[in-house]
Formats: sequence, C-alpha cells, structure tokens
Amino acid sequence: MAGIAAALIGGAAAIGGSLIAGNAASKASKAQARAAQQGIDAQKERFERQGELQEPFRQAGLTSQNQLMTLLGLKGGDEASGEYGSASKAFGMDQFNADPGYAFRLSEGMKALERSAAARGGLLSGQTLKGINRYGQDMGSQEYQNAFNRYQVERNARLNPLQSLMGAGQTATNQLTGAAGALGTGLAQGYGNLGQAQASGYVGAANAAMQGVQGISGAVQGYYNNQFMNSLLNRQSSYGQPMQLGSAGPAVGMSPSNVRY
Repeated sequence: MAGIAAALIGGAAAIGGSLIAGNAASKASKAQARAAQQGIDAQKERFERQGELQEPFRQAGLTSQNQLMTLLGLKGGDEASGEYGSASKAFGMDQFNADPGYAFRLSEGMKALERSAAARGGLLSGQTLKGINRYGQDMGSQEYQNAFNRYQVERNARLNPLQSLMGAGQTATNQLTGAAGALGTGLAQGYGNLGQAQASGYVGAANAAMQGVQGISGAVQGYYNNQFMNSLLNRQSSYGQPMQLGSAGPAVGMSPSNVRY
C-alpha cells in the first residue's frame, strides 16, 4: 500500500505540474487573444474615424455632381429646375442678345447718336436712321466675339468649382475604398491571430491534462513493475535457484503449489 501511495503521490505531483503548465499556457493564449482583439478594435476605430473625416468631402462631391448633371442636362439631374441644361447650350443669338455687355454698349451708343441728331435738329431724318442702323451692325460685329468669350468665362466659372468639389468627393471615396480594403485584410489577419491564440490555449490545456494522466499511469505502471520484479527476486531467494524467465513452466525443484505470488 505504501508503494501505491507513493505512486499516487508521484502522479499527483505530475498532475500538479501539468496543471501549472496548462494554466500558464491558458494565460498566455488569453493575453494573445486580448492583444489580437485590441488590434481588431483599433483597426475598426481608425476606419470609422477616417470615414467621419472624409464624409463631408464625399457629400460635397455628390451634391456637386448632381448640380453638374442638372446644368448639363444629363439624366439624373433635376429636370424640374429652371437651370436644367442651361450650361450645355451652344452660344447663339439668344445668348448674344442676352449678353449684358453688348446690350449696354448698344443702348449707350444709340442714345449718343440720338442726342447728337436731336442737337442738329435731324432726329427723325433718314440720315440719322441710317447712322443708327450702321452703328447697330458694327456694334454687333465687334461685340459678338466679346460676348462669346464672356459666355465661356461665365460658363466655366459656374462649372469649374462644381468639378473641383466633385473631384474632391471622388478622391475621398477612393481613399475610403482603399481603407476598406486594408481594413478587410487587417481584420482577416487579426481574426486569424485571435483564432490561433484561442486554439493554442485549448491545445495547451489538453496537452497539460494528457501529461498529467500519463504521469499517473506511468507512476502506477512503475509501481506494479517494481512489485513484479520483487516477486521474481523473492522466488529466487526462496528456492535457491534462478528463475528461468520465459520458460514453459516453473524452474527445477519448484512445484506450482509452492509458488507464492
């Protein structure tokens, strides 16, 4: 019984050591899992913050795009708006006659001719009418190119800021797309590390438990092996003849009834 107790004590010591090792492995795996989870949370937080910072630019880009589509008369623009398609019209006489610069110069020139003719007493004369007509034609010829240039400048002044804002929105969207891809890659790696850390904890605990069981088994097996060898030695000492291990029967001078176990 003392031998069995010693074997059990040895097995218990083996279990204790295994439990300590298993606990250490579990703590290490939990620390690794916490670190992996913290990394995952940090990546998510960075992406959300980046999205918050980029969102105003993205919204400005969308608003500018909608306005551009309205001005250019494109599908998706506000067709109910009075400006729908206004920036897509080619320069023509309607735009020329509506040019404020041309209208002002023409009006002021006509007034000057009329005052001059009135001062001479020929306001309604044929000569005055011819002069007014010629002046109108010359003014139209001279001012048409100027009116066209002013039309282009005004048109670009309306479209260019919208295009710039839309470009900023597109840049913000591209950056968010890239960040989302990086987040996906980082999360995949982070969750992989988290899974490995958790799995290592389970494996470490299982290995420690198995080592404890093997320790008990080894101690008990060693005890019974020792008892068996002692039994063989005792037989040899009792009969004065060596035991023939592995023989078909007991040694010479021994009878089955005299063998004690």
